[in-house]
Amino acid sequence: MLDFSHFELITFDCYGTLIDWEAGILSVLRALLAAHGKTMPDAEILELYGDLESQAESGPYRSYREVLQLVVSGFGKRLSFTPTTDELNSLPDSVRHWRPWPDTVAALKRLATRFHLSIISNIDDDFFASTRGYLKAAFEDVTTAQQARCYKPGAEIFRLALGKAKVPGDRILHVGQSIYHDVLPAQSLGLATVWVNRPSPRAGVGAVKRAEGKPDLEVPDLETLAKLAQC
Repeated sequence: MLDFSHFELITFDCYGTLIDWEAGILSVLRALLAAHGKTMPDAEILELYGDLESQAESGPYRSYREVLQLVVSGFGKRLSFTPTTDELNSLPDSVRHWRPWPDTVAALKRLATRFHLSIISNIDDDFFASTRGYLKAAFEDVTTAQQARCYKPGAEIFRLALGKAKVPGDRILHVGQSIYHDVLPAQSLGLATVWVNRPSPRAGVGAVKRAEGKPDLEVPDLETLAKLAQC
């Protein structure tokens, strides 16, 4: 069990951890496939999404809007259809409508009574600006892939966030929904980690690339984290 008295700052992944991004992803991609007469189980949609997103985020930096457009294009290539311009923009345009998990806002409020809170997210600045109001929390810092020109699990985005932090790394706890994007890279830089294993049609993985790792703590939601931290 983690000794929560040791930490001063909690850094959070946002989309997947604080925001129920799978609801947003699935609503758009189900409609896209239906428009072209295609069907695919939700778990397979999420698996393909995770693979395509990871591919789009590798190599030279491109904006997250471009990443999501490439995901839609990739579905078309995989399932033999050509998305329209509106369809290519449908997934990035949906991000501003993605909402928090039911426990997120209350849990952040509780955690903020004991810890400073920050964000480390694979997102564009303008996308997070549209999300921030839903979270109703005061974040000490927000570090995005756009700022770092690097997507998690790349180390540069974490290094940028650590450089902004007002406490040493051993006083920071990183919390994320993805073993691949969050737990493994954070551990490689010496951070303690919590894996938030949110419910998903693709249990234990969600809409990300599969990876094996052992976090310091696994919880099913942020409410549980807040309780364990005695907030």
